[in-house]
Amino acid sequence: MPNFLLELGTEELPASFVSGSAQQWQRLIPATLAEESLTNDSINVYATPRRLAVLVKGLPVQQLDREEEVKGPPASSAFKDGKPTKAAEGFAKKQGVEIDALEVRATDKGDFVFVLKKIPGRMTADILTELVPQWINKLEGKRFMRWADGDLKFPRPIRWMVALLDDTVLPITLVSGSDTVKSDRISQGHRVLYTSPTPEKGGTGGVSIPQAEDYVECLRAACVEVDRTQRKNQIKGQVEAAATKQGGYADITEDLLEEVTDLVEWPNAVVGKFDDEFLILPPEVITTIIVTNQRYFPILKSPDYPELLPYFITISNGDPAKAAIIAAGNERVVRARLADGQFFYKADLVKPLEDYLPKLATVTFQEDLGTVRAKVDRLCKIASLIATQLQITGEQQAYIARAALLCKADLVTQMVYELPEMQGIMGQKYALASGESEEVATAIFEHYLPKGAGDNLPQTLTGQAVGIADKLDTLVSIFGLGMLPTGSSDPFALRRAANAIINIIWAAQLPINLHQLLAEVVAEFTAARPETPAELLDQLYEFFLQRIRTLLQEEKNVDYDLVNAVLGENDPEYTERALRDLLDARERALFLQQIRNNQTLDLIYETVNRSTRLAAQGDLDKIELEPKTAVKPELFQKSSEQAFYDAVVQLVPQTQLSKQTRNYQQLVDSLTEIAPTVSNFFDGPESVLVMDSDPEIKQNRLNLLGLLRNHARVLADFGAIVKG
Repeated sequence: MPNFLLELGTEELPASFVSGSAQQWQRLIPATLAEESLTNDSINVYATPRRLAVLVKGLPVQQLDREEEVKGPPASSAFKDGKPTKAAEGFAKKQGVEIDALEVRATDKGDFVFVLKKIPGRMTADILTELVPQWINKLEGKRFMRWADGDLKFPRPIRWMVALLDDTVLPITLVSGSDTVKSDRISQGHRVLYTSPTPEKGGTGGVSIPQAEDYVECLRAACVEVDRTQRKNQIKGQVEAAATKQGGYADITEDLLEEVTDLVEWPNAVVGKFDDEFLILPPEVITTIIVTNQRYFPILKSPDYPELLPYFITISNGDPAKAAIIAAGNERVVRARLADGQFFYKADLVKPLEDYLPKLATVTFQEDLGTVRAKVDRLCKIASLIATQLQITGEQQAYIARAALLCKADLVTQMVYELPEMQGIMGQKYALASGESEEVATAIFEHYLPKGAGDNLPQTLTGQAVGIADKLDTLVSIFGLGMLPTGSSDPFALRRAANAIINIIWAAQLPINLHQLLAEVVAEFTAARPETPAELLDQLYEFFLQRIRTLLQEEKNVDYDLVNAVLGENDPEYTERALRDLLDARERALFLQQIRNNQTLDLIYETVNRSTRLAAQGDLDKIELEPKTAVKPELFQKSSEQAFYDAVVQLVPQTQLSKQTRNYQQLVDSLTEIAPTVSNFFDGPESVLVMDSDPEIKQNRLNLLGLLRNHARVLADFGAIVKG
């Protein structure tokens, strides 16, 4: 069973493309081999900054022969008086068979001619020769480029290609204008650490790979670790060992580890040092410079506290013998950046944070929305509306007002201008240095949270209120300009902002009426901009409902129909209810999923759903719960009607209690208890015909069913639930 190796050698690739292309090949190559019926024992994709490779083991020598049934023309046009026509002859010729091989079969559309073709399996080598260019051309990524004078695009110029089926070179050529890359068995080793003998000295000028299966070891011998997982583990181990040697703990973030893995072919940890005087800087400043700007690993004094040691670790792709020179060069760069940071920090501390507010009037938030200072004024008003809804008074309200006023002030400090990643972080530091309270300073940092999926949410009430106000202002303002997200385009991250608002409310159990709050904020915005579209509020309502729907389904794992049952489908009363009380909407959705999973839902589904469908033919208001005002017992003709009525009367206090406490188990228990009574109403010995010929009796019975529907609607719209 032969093995196949493909290696594509390039100039240094962007780190993001290294891992991204490997993932694409891990999906693409197995799929295309399967389409060609080329079974295999294993497929391993390798990637470094200078190469992308795949090693497929255990391929067949050729495809298996197969049979293929081909449908031809109708029998009526293929044969006349039992003799083949030109249509039959043409079909047989096209399929490469004799006329005798044709057979007539009946189908749903009449009799047709068929032929069973035997297709011999092609040689694996021929198929791979065709597939390789497809694998290369189907790779996707940012900033593809043309090189030489051709049309072939790739993130960096392709310099060599290895294509081996066992020990045989498969003839594959990539052409880009006058530049041609032909397959060979010659790869290239590490750019610095490996020196191949030249042809004059009996060498190849590269790394000769005898057999496809020798690839990994041949490249290791040439100081290239092609196995990305192995390379990543080596880096992690070297960084941890280097940090321990300095008496500290390595601060290894997954994002940095992933990126560095794709920047080197033969990792070598190099320790650098910076002056102790720079430790007066906030740790976040130092780590931003070291990690974000330089891709180095900082060293902590303790794994649980962000106090730093004056060292950093670089993963070098150079000569370990030159480690001291590499370290000295890195130290010069870090020292210069930290010196700049120290200068900015000291300069910013000359005046209190509040004094930076006037300068916000010189920074544009968005061309049609004015300055950041104007945005601060808007979010201060929104924060006040939130505080009013939450019935916050006194000191807490003052904290919210102060944090809202100062939350953007650090944007015009020198530190944040140079290191935008520090927004909020420096605001917190400068607020404390200016004598602001811990609550206000923390909120300035927290109001930016979450910064992405899976990030922390604000933990203080002040941070939550200001964060919601900031995000809500952005949403209303950008929507007000008609710049709604479309498809994958969302330049202002409005979906993320709405998700954050919902998640903050859910996590902090904030009793915020989002329906009312949006109306108030839109009214303020419209008053300042009379040209605002009239549909703005409805657009925002729908947008938030979509986000709630997505979060419930994707993050809370609630079935789509149960989400519909909570949020409503074309049901204004239900959708408004969800926006008025996001906590209740989440609780009802999670509870519905719970009773579906434990099959309690099955006990009430048929009864409630049947009642809901019939009640739709009546006109009882969907919020009416009281039977004494909706039903006339004197019109009852059967005992089942009275029993139904009595059960609904007993249901009222249970439903009201469930609404007040959000303990919907009580309501479900009561609906389960009433189910036999309702079944008897429909199908028992004393059953009734709901659609009685007497309009008054019919309406009375429909009202009974409507009451049951309404009590169930306190939990969900059962008409939207799909039976499992």
